[in-house]
This record gives sequence, C-alpha cells and structure tokens, in this order.
Amino acid sequence: MSFEEAQIIKERAEAFLKNVQILFEEGIYDLAAFNIEQYCQLILKYKLLIKTGTYPRTYSIIRLIKEPSKIDVRANKLLQDIIMITKIEDAYIGSRYLSRRYEKEEVETMLKYAKEIFEVFINEI
Repeated sequence: MSFEEAQIIKERAEAFLKNVQILFEEGIYDLAAFNIEQYCQLILKYKLLIKTGTYPRTYSIIRLIKEPSKIDVRANKLLQDIIMITKIEDAYIGSRYLSRRYEKEEVETMLKYAKEIFEVFINEI
C-alpha cells in the first residue's frame, strides 16, 4: 500500500459524497443513489487499505464490511442495518443498468444514513 493510493481513494470517496448533494438538489436521484453507493464502497476500501494494507477487489459493500470485522468486531454493527446496506449496494446496478427510477425520499434516506450513521461509524473503526 502506498500513502498516495490511500489518499486518492479517500479523495474520490469524498468527491462522490459531494456530488450526491449537487445531484440531489438538481433532482437527479438515480445518479445521486449511485454516488452514495460509490462513496460507501470507496470509503470502506480506504479504511481497509490503511488498516490492513489491502482490500478485496469487489463491489459488494456487504463483503467490504465483513473484512474490517475480522480486525475490529465493531464493524459487524453495520450489518445490523442490512436492509439499508443492501439498498445502497443495489444502487450500483439499479442506477446504472436497470430501468429503475429512484425517488427523492428514498435517496434522501440513503444519504442521511450514509452521512449520519455509515460515515460516523467508519471513522470510529
């Protein structure tokens, strides 16, 4: 692992989170949902990279959550929110490839979860 690689991943994660707000305000909910998923995925990869020196090459947020739980059992707490985690993970496919439309309220809920629970928790482990 290089410090530069970790920094790039963190900066990209933060940029995705900033994009969510812009897209949400413009009413582009599908891409806002995708950006939430990308933020969660990349911030987990960043955390794994700085804690273990590597991360699995996967797009599954659930699998990425299971990795830090091997070194810090507190990470399993995120899996208690499996329905929200699955909803966010599904946005990777749903917002890009399916004819699925995301509603304002569901993206708002996903964003609130990502900022108020997910981000806070990831920063603690």
